[in-house]
Amino acid sequence: MNKRNFETYIAGSQQNICQICVLKDGQEIYAHEWNEYKRTDCTHIMSATKSVMALLVGIAIEKGMIGSVDDKVLSFFPDYQVKRGERTINDVAVRHLLTMRAPYKGKGDPWSKVCSSVDWTKASLDFLGGRKGITGEFNYKTVCLHILSGILFRATGMQTVDFANKYLFGPLGIAEHSNYYAKSAEEHVQFTIGKEPKENVWFADRQGLGTPGYGLCMSAADMAKIGQLCLQKGVWNGRQIVSQQWLEEMTTPRTVESKYFRGMSYGYLWWIVHPGKGVYAAIGNSGNVIYVNPDTNTVAAVTSFFKPTVFDRVDFIEEVLLPTIG
Repeated sequence: MNKRNFETYIAGSQQNICQICVLKDGQEIYAHEWNEYKRTDCTHIMSATKSVMALLVGIAIEKGMIGSVDDKVLSFFPDYQVKRGERTINDVAVRHLLTMRAPYKGKGDPWSKVCSSVDWTKASLDFLGGRKGITGEFNYKTVCLHILSGILFRATGMQTVDFANKYLFGPLGIAEHSNYYAKSAEEHVQFTIGKEPKENVWFADRQGLGTPGYGLCMSAADMAKIGQLCLQKGVWNGRQIVSQQWLEEMTTPRTVESKYFRGMSYGYLWWIVHPGKGVYAAIGNSGNVIYVNPDTNTVAAVTSFFKPTVFDRVDFIEEVLLPTIG
């Protein structure tokens, strides 16, 4: 199909897509917007936020602010009171959080208990551990990943968004972001499911710590910059923003023992789409994606407003978008 038919197809068959931006060999070869979005408008990119957080952790490690992924989580929270009888939490390391292999008590994400608490980091730590010990089992969580923002703050003294602005967004020419605070549970929900364009914001808790599992708002053009940085081995305009070693470690595939994730592997908060080809992606609910293909030197970014029946849009990118754009 030609580009005009493609754009009509999007409007009719992929109705929650807001923006698409495709880069080839570092040059933009396609960009378009739908649903009255402008190029610079932002969308809540859902769980693709996690992948941006992985870059921030890597930067903090490179700068010596965090020792390594093997640092124990509780080493950053010496004031945390471990619950009686709890032992597992003492052995949980940063690596377990990054690979979604940290153990938690209970099933599912404890949204209500964490998001209604005064201190989201402490509330998340209260769920970390358990009687089973560290099994190494893949255990995908979102709200309890807030521990990573707590670690970043304890290690750097900077709120998540400030660290991102200084060490990642600023160098890439991405507009400065600010914290977004929800005054009520209803406003929190509306932030997630609202269809309207967002500002350059990052959802944050009462302490100003950005949620690392969701909550970041970006445009497709800026998401494509994130992907291009990774494709260029961490270098932007001649400056090393993220170390090549971290990117290699971050995208090393680790098997996911589950039938629910389309057979993909997992790195450090990035999905490894085709381990043999080195293709990886930041994937958020409703079809928000940063798709990186080193083999073809291509980056594709898609933003979308909330639609619960859409998961990852990887097939759309590989089977429709890229063949059409060429």
